[in-house]
Amino acid sequence: MAGSAVAPVARWMARVWSILSMLAVFVFAVGEIAGGTGPRPTLQECVGLALWPVGVCVGLVVAWYREELGGILALGCLMAFYVWNLLRSGHLPQGPFFFFIAAPGLLFLIAGFLSHRSDVRGT
Repeated sequence: MAGSAVAPVARWMARVWSILSMLAVFVFAVGEIAGGTGPRPTLQECVGLALWPVGVCVGLVVAWYREELGGILALGCLMAFYVWNLLRSGHLPQGPFFFFIAAPGLLFLIAGFLSHRSDVRGT
């Protein structure tokens, strides 16, 4: 399959997955707000929340309009979140959940790269 045919497939997979990712984050956020139990996040935890899920979701929204920029933003926030968590607690977050929410950013990067590559080749 040529790169020009893969780009739209990657783009739409990323778009559908990004909607599902942001919907999952929204459901968790509403559940936390509605439950109202537990302490409020500390300032240090707010930094983590700004990176993941807020920064990742902002990147996924931006990627709908500017694929490469949004993909870099989403994946950059994910990597910064992992570094922040490692520095804060001494270990990386457990499980694949954090990556799966941000994974559409990688697909957006692939779609953007393939689109530009086919534009350069003139196909």
